[in-house]
Amino acid sequence: MASREHITRTLRDCGIPVTHQRVEIASMLYACAEHVTAEMLFRRVNRKQPETSRATVYNTLRLLCRHGLVREVIVEPGKVFYDPNTTAHHHYYDAEHGELIDLPADQVGIIGLPPLPPGMVAEAVEIIVRVRRTPAAPSA
Repeated sequence: MASREHITRTLRDCGIPVTHQRVEIASMLYACAEHVTAEMLFRRVNRKQPETSRATVYNTLRLLCRHGLVREVIVEPGKVFYDPNTTAHHHYYDAEHGELIDLPADQVGIIGLPPLPPGMVAEAVEIIVRVRRTPAAPSA
């Protein structure tokens, strides 16, 4: 878990103006060390800081993503998770339970990519493996 001092220093180092609310939002995000949606984070922050608006949470998350401090993981249209783990890794997505689970990068092999459009370079490759529970075995 990152301390408030570390978060404040990191925001400053990235050129992000430091506010109490931004530090609180980042602290909650890093403290939970899990994948959260903006709404989940808003509810958590609001329990402690009820004056924090939904827009502030969404704007702070976008800002953190833009500076590479958080990863945005789009699992389906309208369903976005924010991941405080910015190291190279992939994900399993359990849509039935709305859960995102880390998949270590070294457990996935990529043979190659198709040719990129002219003038483009690959920025990242992110794999999401959609999973579901197997049906229960029939009763005997």
